[in-house]
Amino acid sequence: MAAVTSTPVDLSAAFVMAPTVLGDWLVILPPALMITAGALLMMVRHRMHLHVRIAIPALLLLVLVDAALLFKVATQGPVTMMMGRWLPPFGIAFTVDLFGALMNLVAGTVAFAAGIAALKDINDSGRRYGFFPFLMLLMAGVSGAFLTGDIFNLYVWFEVLLISSFGLLILGSEREQIDGAMKYAVLNLIGTTLFLISVGYLYAIFGTLNMADIALKAREIEGAPLMTLSALFILAFSMKAAAFPVNFWLPASYHTPRITVSALFGGLLTKVGIYALMRVMVMLFPLQREELSLVIGLLAALTLIIAALGMLAQDDMRRMAGYAVIVGIGNMLAGIAVGTVAGISGALLYALHSILAMTALYLVIGRAAALTGTFSLTAAGGIYRVAPGFAFASLALFLAVAGLPPFSGLWPKIMLVKASLDIGAWWLAGTILLSGFLTTVALGRIFLLAYWRPQTKAEGRGEAGETLAQDRQTLWPLYGLIAIITLFGLLPEGPLGLSQLAAEGLLQPVSYIQSVFPAGGAQ
Repeated sequence: MAAVTSTPVDLSAAFVMAPTVLGDWLVILPPALMITAGALLMMVRHRMHLHVRIAIPALLLLVLVDAALLFKVATQGPVTMMMGRWLPPFGIAFTVDLFGALMNLVAGTVAFAAGIAALKDINDSGRRYGFFPFLMLLMAGVSGAFLTGDIFNLYVWFEVLLISSFGLLILGSEREQIDGAMKYAVLNLIGTTLFLISVGYLYAIFGTLNMADIALKAREIEGAPLMTLSALFILAFSMKAAAFPVNFWLPASYHTPRITVSALFGGLLTKVGIYALMRVMVMLFPLQREELSLVIGLLAALTLIIAALGMLAQDDMRRMAGYAVIVGIGNMLAGIAVGTVAGISGALLYALHSILAMTALYLVIGRAAALTGTFSLTAAGGIYRVAPGFAFASLALFLAVAGLPPFSGLWPKIMLVKASLDIGAWWLAGTILLSGFLTTVALGRIFLLAYWRPQTKAEGRGEAGETLAQDRQTLWPLYGLIAIITLFGLLPEGPLGLSQLAAEGLLQPVSYIQSVFPAGGAQ
């Protein structure tokens, strides 16, 4: 019989002993809410009429929770919650700062808009094959990636959103979708594998996966291992973000699914890659980012020019939107290459703008195809005559995507150009402006041919056009996004101030580290 011991155990050396503050549960609520909603949808998978009643309120609740989390972080600073009460760096940390909270709120907003647009775009077959459960899982992955404070769990959330994106990509099981899914899957799996290899190499160097702990220890380590590790991370995240020279998979796959799925992908998925790149290279490895700044700048310039030329060369409006997504990635890479507060702030602000604008751009193209019966510019025409209000809203969005006043794309582009000139990178500033000019020409071509030109005879209406043309309620999420983009441009003080504070928090992560190690680990 084992002896009973009465020796007290001091748990305070390994566990968080204080009760969790109620407000701190907001940190893990977004992914938990989406996983719970997805599980409920699977439980009622044979009762299709309940899917909308569960999914849309869940997405609205996600936006409200994200807004509350942003308010908490903006007023109180970064917040950390440890899983299982383990003290860092042993336990899994969820840590949210202003950068993650901003990205999370904007991502939740476009997911809610896409969910409403899907009410008419996704038919009964698509719902039976799991559109709404996949959407919940996708948002769980996106939210988890923005909120985690552990780099291995960043990889895990990448896997979650990748699995759900495969399911969304092949809804309909058309031959074109399967072909696009293969290209998408192969390149993303290669990128994910590189990410996992990088995480293993990182653990071998630091012996920890907690981002705050890595940020502390990286200051004490110099030499080749961190440069090699940084290069691996840049390659892995560049593949995820569709940056040059591994960007060809995006325009080859994003035009194949339903237009609502394309809108979600264009708005969200590449931005998760940019978020991860900024988190790792700006916050964790700033010295290595500075040494590799020229390489990142060249990648940005090549991404900008090749993507803008790709837009001009396309006839399919969906493919043009895919290249527009890549142009935005080039602008964000330019801000990371500059590396100053102004550059990082401009990249962050551009990411927020791009999430909104790219989602809206795909929805506009879907509606344009509904009105003309085709996605082809050579066959489309006459939209202005049949839908002048929609044409006016589309023009506003095109101006925003091109970075012209008075819309949201103007301010981050100005910040990026000025930040490039401030460090003497005139060639990078010139590339940003040249790419913006080419993008304006490409979008102007869409407006002149599909909107202003008289109607031409099309072969027949596409399936996406048929579903979107049935009900005007599909326009409400689109108009809502365009309204946000317009307010963003007309009243930029709030977003500009928040993006600058977020950039400062990335470059000087003292408050982030102190939220994880409140006992003085940041000193």
